[in-house]
Amino acid sequence: MSSLSDAAEPHPVVNIDELELEQHARGCRYEASMGAIGARIGARMLGCRWVVLPPGKRAWPYHWHYANEELFFVMYGTGTLRCGAREYPLRAGDVVAAPPGEAHAHQIINTSGDELRYLAVSTMLEPEIVEYPDSGKLCLFAGAAPGGDKERRTLALCLPRGEAVDYWDGEE
Repeated sequence: MSSLSDAAEPHPVVNIDELELEQHARGCRYEASMGAIGARIGARMLGCRWVVLPPGKRAWPYHWHYANEELFFVMYGTGTLRCGAREYPLRAGDVVAAPPGEAHAHQIINTSGDELRYLAVSTMLEPEIVEYPDSGKLCLFAGAAPGGDKERRTLALCLPRGEAVDYWDGEE
């Protein structure tokens, strides 16, 4: 017997084939279809999403996190992990760790002629800072970690690295 409060609780199980995928694309390099999993199954401290990359594409720019850790589990296809100064081949069954820190800057690239599908899991700590070495920018997030509910986000600010004012600027 279920109650009304049970109906409001997320179901702890979802199958990948039940996910509604949302597509995003930017320029000629970035394109992915993604399905939210974490919040849907009731995860509170872990984010999780299903990512489908078309051939030749990346989901996100090369980046690293100051606070959050990510894990990727390749389920289908092949590609390349760009991590630090190296590149690693990826294939179905591979598991990738991306702890916080500059040494673990990362990006998954579909370098094959078929779709690359993987599960992306992350801690959901916030506030968070994400650095993008290729474009020289920092992004600051509060209220909801990257990958979290954007409606709850109270700060999302991207700026060029090194563009700062003195702590006392405007305070006199």
